[in-house]
Amino acid sequence: MVQPLRTVAVLIANPALSSILSMTLAGVPSLRVRPFESELALRSYLRLAPADLVVADFDSAVSPAHEVAESLRADATIPKQLQIIALASALSIETKAASIHAGIDEIIMKPMSPRYLVERVVARLAKSTAALAVVRRGLHKRDWSKFGDNVVPLFRPTPQPQA
Repeated sequence: MVQPLRTVAVLIANPALSSILSMTLAGVPSLRVRPFESELALRSYLRLAPADLVVADFDSAVSPAHEVAESLRADATIPKQLQIIALASALSIETKAASIHAGIDEIIMKPMSPRYLVERVVARLAKSTAALAVVRRGLHKRDWSKFGDNVVPLFRPTPQPQA
């Protein structure tokens, strides 16, 4: 079975780590990786082209993961099913509370192997794909055949007045 192409956005504080993680993620054929240097660039991109998952960094002085997650979750133009993985070098009670409040889906402790990040990203995307398939299976398809081969009504038919 061919896996769909999924987009992963990477916003990491350290350019060297960002490059290593982006290249490791790009080694997975089903992932399209987009590295970003700023939150503004990330948000601008997500408004134009949806991503499936964002990897952010709690250690960023300019754009900590919880602030990035809050702004992405608050932006109505960005799909709500976007998943967020945060990297952290230390996990405190404040960090946990901030990540829960911001809607971060998973925290990975640094230092970690880049291959471990790949495993977590692939597992998280597979989980969301399975959940989406269950939702789609529950949807009923409407029968449009009474309208012909290539006609799809845009509005509900209006009831005709009784004579």
